Amino acid sequence: MTRKRSRKAGSPHAPEILARLEVLYPDAHCELDHADAYQLLCATILSAQCTDARVNLVTPALFARYPDAPSLADAKQEDVEEIIRPTGFFRNKARSLIGMAQVVVERHGGSIPRTMEALRQLPGVGRKTANVILGNAFGINEGVTVDTHVGRLSRRLGLTRHDDPEKVEQDLMQQFPRDRWTLLSHLLIFHGRRICIARTPRCGECVLADICPSAFTFVKPAPVRGRSRRSNQS
Repeated sequence: MTRKRSRKAGSPHAPEILARLEVLYPDAHCELDHADAYQLLCATILSAQCTDARVNLVTPALFARYPDAPSLADAKQEDVEEIIRPTGFFRNKARSLIGMAQVVVERHGGSIPRTMEALRQLPGVGRKTANVILGNAFGINEGVTVDTHVGRLSRRLGLTRHDDPEKVEQDLMQQFPRDRWTLLSHLLIFHGRRICIARTPRCGECVLADICPSAFTFVKPAPVRGRSRRSNQS
């Protein structure tokens, strides 16, 4: 008895998806404000469970107080916590920021490293964060940054069947050219924030609707007609 081989994950429309999104978002970019790799790394650590917009409100004060890794490495935990409090999980993030800076100073002379291996050895830095830094600060396409938007759109567009970010990343890397990996993430994030939103995607306005297997499958539930307040209180 021969074993039936599973269908390879992916979409035959991958090249068209990329082409259309590039036309739609010619200015797609990282929306975390930064001037260098150090600032981008700090901002990316802060962006966990927080919007880019809120992070951008916090980082100017952080960078004014701690303009580089050496100054942040010497920071007091409570001082950093006070600055980054609005981003949430501020105690853990403060520990990660200070720990990251200390390792950068001790092992890399105060400069943010340029390899996936070295970046992932820094406190608070996983593969997703490392991809952000490599792609946007150094122009190195080591992988595809998979956040909630990229994961959601990849599944809706039939580019992957996986939920695990690293498996999603592997599927995307197989379908798109390496020199577009960083850009691909920005394109999907832009589209996910503007059109293909989580609960009520705007399929009627989407340039990918005709090649998206999930188009128009998200029906907004009708409001439930409940009893009046008076009857509920009776």
